Amino acid sequence: MAAAGFFSNTKYSDCLTLVGISICTAIVCEAISYLLIYRTTSYKSLKSTIDKASKKLETMKTQEPVPSVLTKKSKTKKIDRVETSLKESTRDLSLFKFKSGFVVAVVLFMVFGFLNSVFEGKVVAKLPFIPFRLVQKMSHRGLPGDDMTDCSMAFLYFLCSISIRTNLQKFLGFSPPRGSAGAGLFPMPDPKTN
Repeated sequence: MAAAGFFSNTKYSDCLTLVGISICTAIVCEAISYLLIYRTTSYKSLKSTIDKASKKLETMKTQEPVPSVLTKKSKTKKIDRVETSLKESTRDLSLFKFKSGFVVAVVLFMVFGFLNSVFEGKVVAKLPFIPFRLVQKMSHRGLPGDDMTDCSMAFLYFLCSISIRTNLQKFLGFSPPRGSAGAGLFPMPDPKTN
């Protein structure tokens, strides 16, 4: 009880409360993702397919080049087939994760609405620098005054949510498979096709 009174009287109480809520929200979101995605056999098979394909592609690309023109063409075709398979599996995994993403988005929207009503117009932290003009719109959102080092709830919650959830995913082993980095619903264009 004394600790609760201590934190409510310190100048860091709002900031610590916001970080604590971000941690709790990240845990709830990962629990939802686990229930809807990570424990299913479909996800596990897609993840193993992506891992195998990315390892195979990596070994194919690191092998010694073959001097013959015919074998070079066949190797290129094999690499293209593996890359296509990897892209399709990654796309399927992204679509599979979409249903969980919707539920997590609803949870985050509700938490953000609650926090926005609690911390409306309150400075929750002090930045040690003046952010870029583009970032100032978010970092100073809804705060009175012209001190751009004042930090709003939205900015701190955004930073905490991104960093805590990403690190929690890595800690729990739920980070995306190696071969799916950079790929998703909107993958980067292949330079070979241009």
